[in-house]
Amino acid sequence: MAKKERGLGRGLDALFSIENEGYMEITELNIEMIIAREDQPRKVFDEESLKELASSLTEHGVLQPVLVREKGDRYEIIAGERRWRAAQIAGLGTIPAIIRQLDDLQAGELSLIENLQREDLTAVEEAQAYHQMIERYQYTQEMLAQKIGKSRSHIANTLRILNLPPSILEMIESKQLSAGHARAILSLPGQKEQLAAAREITARGLSVREAEKRVKTKKTVQEIVFEKSAEIVDLEERLQKHLGTKAEITTFNKGGRIQISYYSNEDLERIMEMLIRK
Repeated sequence: MAKKERGLGRGLDALFSIENEGYMEITELNIEMIIAREDQPRKVFDEESLKELASSLTEHGVLQPVLVREKGDRYEIIAGERRWRAAQIAGLGTIPAIIRQLDDLQAGELSLIENLQREDLTAVEEAQAYHQMIERYQYTQEMLAQKIGKSRSHIANTLRILNLPPSILEMIESKQLSAGHARAILSLPGQKEQLAAAREITARGLSVREAEKRVKTKKTVQEIVFEKSAEIVDLEERLQKHLGTKAEITTFNKGGRIQISYYSNEDLERIMEMLIRK
């Protein structure tokens, strides 16, 4: 039998003005009739934590309903996937649910906000969720910041994490590195330097502050760029003329870097033939 209960929380209430709607109807749904949301921000659920929650649900039942919407002949879970998963582990046959009529944008917003407010998302999951809202629903960073109650700079800095190499993203998702570590690593110029810093941080167990100091030292000692001399400019021009493409020489206090640009696979093959010609 359906019963009445108030909204799910301030963030969800604010988004859909649940408080203005008064009370909501809660229905017991067969757990097998509920399916997970494909673009749910959280990708990894801690098994031990789920087992602990399942034990609590076995003893006390599900005290807070999940939020779902109709999806064909099933119900797609919008908020409360962790409780639903734990209820499955506990062997429960039904779970209390609130059924709402939501379009894709509303469902995406609710799923994101519920996770940000109630779950400990990894920095990568948070960044991917922001990216999805921006790409799929044409949100600006400012609009997203207002919607979820975060600063625009927080949104921008979190999105930058996705620019890190995949192996570093894996370290963040496995909690070997924190969001603070990621921000420090992002200040390094290239993936090689970023990977080296990430490995050093994890190997030595550096705190965020220690990592920031270490990265700053690396940039100061190794990556100071000097003004190009006339000789370097001349070498650049000769290299570009010889290769038929843009080439840039950057000098540091120790050594330097030559960067050669190509604009197609054929262009790359042509340049490689010139470089390795015997």
